[in-house]
Formats: sequence, structure tokens, C-alpha cells
Amino acid sequence: MARNLILSGGPYHDFDATSAALAEVLAEVGVESEITEDIAGALAEPSEYQLITVNAMRWTMRSERFAGLRGRWRFELPAQARTTLLDHLEQGGGLLAMHAATICFDDWQGWSRVLGGCWDWSRSYHPELGWAGVRVHGDDPIVAGLRDFDVVDEIYSDLCVLPDVKPLASANGQPLVWARPVRRGRVFYDALGHDTRSYGNEIHRAMLKRAALWLLKRPVQVGD
Repeated sequence: MARNLILSGGPYHDFDATSAALAEVLAEVGVESEITEDIAGALAEPSEYQLITVNAMRWTMRSERFAGLRGRWRFELPAQARTTLLDHLEQGGGLLAMHAATICFDDWQGWSRVLGGCWDWSRSYHPELGWAGVRVHGDDPIVAGLRDFDVVDEIYSDLCVLPDVKPLASANGQPLVWARPVRRGRVFYDALGHDTRSYGNEIHRAMLKRAALWLLKRPVQVGD
């Protein structure tokens, strides 16, 4: 089985539950996941994983509105952790980034270039958690043949997205899902996944399983 490290934790979300749900989805395509909230510790050494997943909301919390959360959740990504992530990609590893990953690691400008986008506190937002219609785009193997679907989730809006990003799925005109090569590795970002209801949707699950196979450079069979 391929090994996956899930970097988890943060406020406003039940990351324990969503990381466990994501691990269960990925196990269906032969991916064994380990979950940790110790992001700095987990990335203190070179990666021994084929896949690294960020399902977290850890950032510098510069705004005073987050003052009450800083003691528990404020985070700066150490230099060694940045090196570990870049080396992981340089060696051909896969990076799966879920939902609030675009908020993470805002002290590192390179993170947004790796992901293909980021949250901008001056403009990004999301409507209230609720039902949303997700449109699937194109014939990329990750989404080919998948139908549009409805899901209960937060729709991240007005993210700062790099011009070369080609969305594989969107909602309300907002790009939500994309895949891109980075160095010798691959990156997949999925803005869905606020809570476990998102991971219970069969189309979303199928997309994530295909994405995992693509990240691992394994064949992606349309119809899986």
C-alpha cells in the first residue's frame, strides 16, 4: 500500500472527523494514512511517504479577530518543513490539499505557488454552509464521466488563483478543484471538505480516489 501523511488540525472545523473520513476514502484505492496535528514535527525530516495531505487550517493569525485562538492554533511553517515539502515534490511525490489548505502557511509565499492559489483575507469569503451545485469540467481522467453533483459544503470564493490553473470543478462560478504538476511531483487541490457530509457524497469520493491514483502516478480508470 502507498503511505500517506495527513497533516490535520485547526479551528472552526472538525478536522479529526474529516481527516478520518478522508483516510477511509483513500484506503479504498490502497492508500494507508497516518494522521497528525504536529505539522512541524512531521515535516522535520525528509518525507518517507508517497503522498502528503494537508487537511488543516494553520496560519499566522495576524488579525486581532483571531487573538483568542493564537495560543492554540497560531502557526509558522519552519524552514525545514518547507524544504521537506519541496523535496517531496522534487522526488516525484504527490501533494493532496483539502479545503482550508489555501489558508495554511501564509508566512511562506511559495505555498501559494505550489498549490496554485491561496486565501486572501482582504477579499476571499465563503457563503454560509449549505447545499451547493458543483459542476464538473473537461475530460481529465480525474473527472471524466463524472456528473455534476449537489453537496453540503462551504464554497470558497474569490481565492487568489494563478492564471495557469484550469479548474476541474466549480460552483457558483468559483474554481474549486484543480490538478497541476509541480517540479517532478503532482499537486491536487480540492476546496470542498468542510465536514464529513462532503466526504459522504459518492461523486466527490470518486473524484478523490481518482485524484489519489493520479498523484501516485498510477493508472486512473474512468468509471472507477
